[in-house]
Parts: sequence; C-alpha cells; structure tokens
Amino acid sequence: MQTQRHCLEGVSVTGGHSPGVRRRRLSAALKRLRGNSGLSAAEVAKRLGWSSATKVTRAERNEWKFPKRTDVEALLDLYDVKGEEREHLLSLTEEARGRSDWHQYADLFPGSLPDLEAEAVRIRTYEVVLIPGLLQTPAYAAAIFKAGQVVPPDQIDRKVESRMARRAVIDAPNGPQLTAVIDEPALRKVVGSHAVMAEQLRFLTGMAAHYKVTVLVVPDEAGAHPAVDGAFTLFDFPRPEPGIVSIPTVVEALYVEDGDYFDQHALIFDAVQNLALDPQGSIDLIDSIAAEHDKRA
Repeated sequence: MQTQRHCLEGVSVTGGHSPGVRRRRLSAALKRLRGNSGLSAAEVAKRLGWSSATKVTRAERNEWKFPKRTDVEALLDLYDVKGEEREHLLSLTEEARGRSDWHQYADLFPGSLPDLEAEAVRIRTYEVVLIPGLLQTPAYAAAIFKAGQVVPPDQIDRKVESRMARRAVIDAPNGPQLTAVIDEPALRKVVGSHAVMAEQLRFLTGMAAHYKVTVLVVPDEAGAHPAVDGAFTLFDFPRPEPGIVSIPTVVEALYVEDGDYFDQHALIFDAVQNLALDPQGSIDLIDSIAAEHDKRA
C-alpha cells in the first residue's frame, strides 16, 4: 500500500541541523564545563562582570533565545577551552542563532518536538491507547484534538497540519529510524468513527512498509507488562549527546534529559518490544482489526 505524504509549503525538513537542538547541546556543554571548572554560577558571573548568576544559569538551562557569541567566548575563555572543542562550541553558537524550519508553529510546540525529531538518529515510541503522532492520518489527529478539548476549535486545522508536516522527517536524508510499539487497545479504540479507524489502520500498515519505519503490536494476550502504565518516547542523538525521554500529559509532553532515567525507559522499551508480535504478525493483526472497523463503519 502506498503511504500518504503530508508536507507543508515553507516547511523543509533536512534532518541533522536544528537550531533548537543546537541550543540544547550548547547549554549542556556550558553546564558541563562549569562543573569541571569547580566554579559556582555566582563566581562565574563575578569574574565576567555580569550582573547576576541568573545569566549563567539561564544559559545552562537553555532558557535563551539567541546565544550571544561574545558571551560564549567569555565563558570559554574563563573555562580555558581551546582548539577543536572551542571551534565546535562557537560553531554551535552560530547554528543555534538560526531559525527553525518550524518557526511558524513555534507556539504549538513548547517542547521543540519537531526539532528533536529532526536531529534524532532513532526514535522509539510506545503507545497504550493511541496511534503515534508521526503515524496518524489527518482525520484521526483531528478527532484526538477535538476530544481533548484543550485545543481551541479555530486552531485544530493548524494543529493537524503541523502534525502531518512533521512526518517529512522520516523521508529526510539524515532522518531518524522510527520504531513504534503499539498496544492492541490502540487499534480497537474508536477515535472519530469506525470509518476513521479503518482508514487510520490501513495507513499504519502502509507506513510499516517504509524502510525507516517498524511497527510492532503488543497483543492483548501478552497481559500486563512493564510499560502498561503509560506511553513514552525515546529520542537517541549522535554520540556523545544524551538521549531524551518524552512523557505525554493532557496539556503537553514532559521532556527529561537524564541518563539514568533514559536508560531505565530503554530497558522498559526493550522488554515490551520483546512481547510484541513480529512485523508480519503485527501487520496481520492490524489488517484484521481494520476489517472489523470496516464492517461497523
């Protein structure tokens, strides 16, 4: 089955270069360098003649919009960073000052989700009762937004468009590999209507044929498992960059950048993936459930 493509004019996803993620990397590096120096934020601010330690901590928490090269140079001088590492961090500074391909949707993605997807080398997502966002049809996504009653009615079309446009990352030259593990209830839950579900599941099997996409279904007969409490997504980045765990909430996702937390969720993902049907068995189950929705449409 041929997969659907939904890309928006003005959105060009090339993969591997995202200003939002560049800022995150730069912030993490500056925090690491200060830790290695043994200086407190207040001491750094005093030595650089900055008005308060807040300027230092905001930079380290990625709470800046456009990093100033002069500020970064001053920090690197203080931390005695030279050679290739210095050039790399100054290059990150310039790249971090760019504008994301997704700037027109910045208000819809407070967690820089499209930027994370664009720079990731691998995305692993587990869903309990919903189809993953990157694999949704427009009708299915619209039904979710309407049911959630969080998105104003006049913004639903724009939310759907932005979600569909995100899928372009899969076709990007440096785009990530996507592994989606989905619990069987997500295939049976009627989102929108049976007709919407039948279309969604047929689209899901079409996307499973994409060379960068793996779709696996955990059958009901697998019973309880380590991730039964909730959905999550793992973003893997080029080493040595740390991974990020995304946990969905009713309003917006939480993004956690902590090595131990990421490793725990990676183990959970592996455990659940081992309970899933193989790719062909998963497609067969999806097709059979799609047929059930067809009969009731």
